[in-house]
Amino acid sequence: MSVAIRADREGDHARLVATGPFDLAHATMAARAVENAEALLAGCGSVDVDLAQLERIDGAGAVLLARLLDRLDAGGRHARVIDDPNREAARLIASYRERRAGLPERPTRVMNPLTRIGALAAEVPSKANEAFDFIGRCAVAFPKAAVTPRSVDWRSLPRLIQEIGADGLLVTSAANLLIGAIIGFLGVSQLEGFGTIALVPQMVVVAHFRDLGPLVTGMIMAGRSGAGIASEIATMKVSEEVDALQSMGFDPVSWLVVPRCLALAIAVPLLTWLGDVLALVGGLGATIVVSHMTAGAFVDVALNAINPNNFFSGLVKTPFLGLSIGLIACGQGLLTRGGAAAVGTRTTTAVVLALFSVIVISALFTFFYALIGI
Repeated sequence: MSVAIRADREGDHARLVATGPFDLAHATMAARAVENAEALLAGCGSVDVDLAQLERIDGAGAVLLARLLDRLDAGGRHARVIDDPNREAARLIASYRERRAGLPERPTRVMNPLTRIGALAAEVPSKANEAFDFIGRCAVAFPKAAVTPRSVDWRSLPRLIQEIGADGLLVTSAANLLIGAIIGFLGVSQLEGFGTIALVPQMVVVAHFRDLGPLVTGMIMAGRSGAGIASEIATMKVSEEVDALQSMGFDPVSWLVVPRCLALAIAVPLLTWLGDVLALVGGLGATIVVSHMTAGAFVDVALNAINPNNFFSGLVKTPFLGLSIGLIACGQGLLTRGGAAAVGTRTTTAVVLALFSVIVISALFTFFYALIGI
């Protein structure tokens, strides 16, 4: 017999019928049945719990049902166990409820700022261990994908590139176009007093191609694609689709993480390159509007400024930006535990960490270029 709790409602009255073995061996299914049944009791004023069809019950099952009754009473619903032939179950649940009622309430303590800092510091080792464990699994999964291609869901790669790259083209293009226009406006306003407006096209190329283009594109992809990937995998984790993959012999890191990271590593450089082109268009438009520079002069100076150092120094960092976004989003999704609230929390955390990683990686590349004189 399967473990379940059937809910029969009549107006504001509900009758819960528990069936199957509520014991330690079936505690996970019993807990899920209790959670599902509680979700169906919204608006009920009274609830009867029928234990007659229980196959067996032990302390673990009694605790689950006792906590359910306690929560119903605390929520203003009158809950009672129907007197039935299964009196042993009713007595076991009643004994646990009495024992819990006799326990003193834990005092609620308000943590001061130093205590909060200490609590966060105490969590750092475990968080770092989780991060290094996930990075290690990914480091194994990427070479394994080349040796055993069937361990990766390659069929999803075109769809992911479409969703991440093509569908995100409009917002990244608009952002880069506006950033180019802003650089053009600022360049003209600052350099006009020195009579060096001719340097504005070079300023647009150097600023956007080297730093702002990859940074802006990476931040947009972190907020857009990072959130989407994290919420997708978190939902799969909560709905036990990830567990189903494992039961079928698939490694979730190889099957889910590898194609998403590859899609980001491919899409972010392409979007950055297109963004660089549109930034030149934005800078051109802003410059010829607020100054006397002609479009031909702007294009000539800009083309002279697009040398290998300026062009490739920005594009080189973009695959790393995409890879970091994918790893953080997938890692947060796979760490999800709980329900819908946990999905939202992990998605928010993934976006924040992805944005921070984009900024840090861009800064590290900039410092490295400065050290080697590029």
